[in-house]
Amino acid sequence: MVAEDIIVRPVITEKSSTAINQGKYTFEVNKKATKIDIKHAVEKLFEVRVLDVTTINVKGKPKRQGVHEGMTSDWKKAIVTIDTNPADKTYIAKGGKAKKLDKKYKTSIEEFGA
Repeated sequence: MVAEDIIVRPVITEKSSTAINQGKYTFEVNKKATKIDIKHAVEKLFEVRVLDVTTINVKGKPKRQGVHEGMTSDWKKAIVTIDTNPADKTYIAKGGKAKKLDKKYKTSIEEFGA
């Protein structure tokens, strides 16, 4: 799946807005997406480092409009925890020399509306 197909939309509620301070962002995701797919999609789209992904399958609610009864659709919610203090990664390369990864990560997702 393409990253744009995995992340459907952000979920903005009072509870999810308060969790942004802790680096937790909530998204509606594709029902077939795995945690690893969600992690790679968020890292690619928003250029952040993802620490943890929690997923929840949300059941549809019964709704009624006049005499017609039905159900809303089932959907999948993902709570993504990002690294708000990314440090430089170092590793030992061939020859025993320490090398740094110089990739820059963001500390928040500006597009989220926070």
